[in-house]
Amino acid sequence: MNGFKDAGHLFRFAGLFVVAFLVFWVVRGFVVPKSFGQYGHYRAAAVSEYAARPVKFAGHQACEACHTDIASTKAGGKHAQVNCEACHGALAKHAEDPTSLTPPKPDTAVLCVRCHAASAAKPKDFPQIDAVSHANGVPCETCHNPHSPAIGAPPAAAKGGAQ
Repeated sequence: MNGFKDAGHLFRFAGLFVVAFLVFWVVRGFVVPKSFGQYGHYRAAAVSEYAARPVKFAGHQACEACHTDIASTKAGGKHAQVNCEACHGALAKHAEDPTSLTPPKPDTAVLCVRCHAASAAKPKDFPQIDAVSHANGVPCETCHNPHSPAIGAPPAAAKGGAQ
């Protein structure tokens, strides 16, 4: 039975492993939320937490219900599929009560470049510009109507009308 003379070391190591596993299991019980794993590898309570957050976006239907003139201009242009709030920001409060919040007019010199800055990663047929050489600091709406950006008459707001 000389093979078991060092068995004490093995039993101590196994005991240490069992204690470490039990400590891990107890700490995991305190750290991992109770709803984790209910719907797979996710925290189930996150769904109700996100649903309880206030709505910030109204959706393009709410915008188009009041701004029919802009909606008809946009429908015939290249930006027909771009939702209003992608450029104008979250406007649920404005849709609920138009007098409570007046959305600021976007700075087109900054806004348009977010999508249209030249990049080799974009499709070749997507309109891309080098903002400095293309506009030389002039706002995009000077030549383009943001809702229907083909070169032509500037939007009514640039001419002094309502946005």
